[in-house]
Amino acid sequence: MENEKRTDMSIMSDAKEDTARHGQGEKSAPETQPECGAGLTFSPSAEAEPYSSNTYEKGRTNSDPALDIGNLTDNSASPYLDEEEEDYPEGGKRAWLVVLGSWLALFSALGIMNILATFQTYVSKHQLANYDASAIGWIFSLYTFACFFLGIYVGPIFDKYGPRWLVAAGTVGLVASLMCLSVCKEYYQFILAFGVLSGASTSLLFTPSIAAIGHFFKARRGVATGIASTAGSLGGVIFPLMLESLFAKVGWAWSIRILGFICLVLNVAANFLIRSRLPAAQKASVHPDFHIFKNLPFALTVLAVFLLEFALFIPLTYISSYALSKGFSESFSFQVLTYLNVGSVFGRLLVGYWADYVGAFNANMISVSISIVATLAIWLPAGHTKPGLIIYALLFGFSSGSNISLTPVAVGKLCRTQEYGRYYATCYTIVAIACLIGVPIAGRILVANGGDYWGLITCTGCIYVGCLCTFQAVKVISVGWNLRAIF
Repeated sequence: MENEKRTDMSIMSDAKEDTARHGQGEKSAPETQPECGAGLTFSPSAEAEPYSSNTYEKGRTNSDPALDIGNLTDNSASPYLDEEEEDYPEGGKRAWLVVLGSWLALFSALGIMNILATFQTYVSKHQLANYDASAIGWIFSLYTFACFFLGIYVGPIFDKYGPRWLVAAGTVGLVASLMCLSVCKEYYQFILAFGVLSGASTSLLFTPSIAAIGHFFKARRGVATGIASTAGSLGGVIFPLMLESLFAKVGWAWSIRILGFICLVLNVAANFLIRSRLPAAQKASVHPDFHIFKNLPFALTVLAVFLLEFALFIPLTYISSYALSKGFSESFSFQVLTYLNVGSVFGRLLVGYWADYVGAFNANMISVSISIVATLAIWLPAGHTKPGLIIYALLFGFSSGSNISLTPVAVGKLCRTQEYGRYYATCYTIVAIACLIGVPIAGRILVANGGDYWGLITCTGCIYVGCLCTFQAVKVISVGWNLRAIF
């Protein structure tokens, strides 16, 4: 009994000593982390557990360290890892007003981007009827290229100075471009008015609208970005129906001017609502920094988004002309784009919400898989039928819309929020090349096949397969082969 008492007293004494040591701030030596690729290490993890917004605290982004990119260590390319995590409002009046402002700006910016098929179909039958599909495609490719490529400076400027002057300049430029577009008759005029001016102006609106949301949301960034992104889909639903009616009543010129006035009202309101919150990073520069490509997950993510956007703009541009080629009416050819954007509304909202639970990369890969099935299993064999084309438009709209809203969230997991604009803009600067060459290449494939769309459709599906494989490579490098990992 005496021995047992001595043992108990010894244990209690040791416990008191441990408590005293911890009270004086002593810390145990850090555990050695296993390597995971060049310059990348991960914290040891327990079994993956479901995401919960309650796990988001200051200095901690997920209850399982290995499942969140915030614990990914790259000493050479990820300086944000040494910075203490910021607190995010995750809601409140100011935060949701920023989302509303982004929604208003994106309604015009992405709304126009989502009706390229309407413009392409109309001008190819009227003002530019003497030009082939490949030549006309360069107008819209130059537009999307300018939208994303100019972000290489728009993003860093946003990080350093905020969104106010960027959104104001984008508003003036977009409205001016539409007024010029309304009087275009020659090929070079469409190139300058729409391809260059409208594209550049959209870039000034697009990047700040997306990046500003990241200043107010971390745990709920997926759903907040998804809500704002639904504006582009709703614009893609409303604008084609509006233009289809106006073309018959007032002609091309006044139809485009009315569109311009709508964009003016929306963007003026957005100017008063979009704000940034976090201070600029130390030594922030307005110049691009391509050293961030040393971060391998980021570099592969850029490649995946490159393939994603390459494939995305082919159906967006050619689906209406495809419908006409299969004997459907011009009215139905405009309506197909509306069906596509209806699906996109639900894709951006629902999958954005879901991504906060399963991870942005996982949700993106599922959406890409749906795009592959829709393109190769529905559009290719059954697109010539009315039910088949409607089903394809709805399904592809759902999957492609979610891709658009999830990409900013995925990129945001690879950097500090103060550098979010730079990373996001640098990503889309490279992606802009895909937007520049994608539609003309698809046009050449269409011409080479004598106007038959099977080659264009097959090419789109194969590019999506490559995109899926690249996203999977990012996940494997980051969290291993665990299919259930939240990433």
